[in-house]
Amino acid sequence: MIRPYLLAETNWKHLKDANIELAILPWGATEAHNYHLPYGTDVYEADYVAAESARKAYEQNANIMVLPTVPFGVNTGQSDIYLDINLNPSTQLAILADIIEVLNRQGIKKLMVLNTHGGNDFKTLLRELGLKFPEMFLCTVNWFQTLDKTKYFEHMGDHADEMETSVMLKLQPDLVLEKTHWGEGKEKKHRIAEVQEPWLWVERKWSKVTEDTGIGNPALSTAEKGETFLKDSTDKIAQAMIKICEMNISDMYES
Repeated sequence: MIRPYLLAETNWKHLKDANIELAILPWGATEAHNYHLPYGTDVYEADYVAAESARKAYEQNANIMVLPTVPFGVNTGQSDIYLDINLNPSTQLAILADIIEVLNRQGIKKLMVLNTHGGNDFKTLLRELGLKFPEMFLCTVNWFQTLDKTKYFEHMGDHADEMETSVMLKLQPDLVLEKTHWGEGKEKKHRIAEVQEPWLWVERKWSKVTEDTGIGNPALSTAEKGETFLKDSTDKIAQAMIKICEMNISDMYES
């Protein structure tokens, strides 16, 4: 069945007289995820989270359209991990600029970049593009930060961890290797302790901090945990989509 809120599935018959309020651009990455998860993990997550959030918003009359997922992200810290595909931030800026120019020219004045990869950071890019397209409303959502993960999972991490493994056990179980192949996801901490605090940042060199490319122990992952996390996170994102659709760009702030 055609999902009319997904651009890849809909058609000119449906769109020739359409007036879309909000475009959603899912953005993932292609990279190793421990030993057991597929390189396309972030893309599978982006596809599902965008489509499911949009479905929930569409069924509440939100006038939205999900664009095809961008499958490559910033992987500068993983340059020596085999076939991790890197897009530089400057490349992302160019891609975003072209997409926003099309939306702006065609009267779609709101864009949400829905991000599923921790190495992507769209805030600074959207700041720059906001000056070039001042009539546009530009926002970004980090799916993995929508909820307090400690309420769903026992072991914390940020790459192929309990959360991501649980999600993939729900979304693509046939692509997850058997548990005997799961790495422990141990992370070597930086010698400068302050790097672990949010005010000091340095890029992690992936092959130096983890042996299996994972960060976070996936041992307690289950499809049931993934299903619950996906439901609650897409509920939350859908509500944001609805509110953005209803929002008047010229009157966004309380008096």
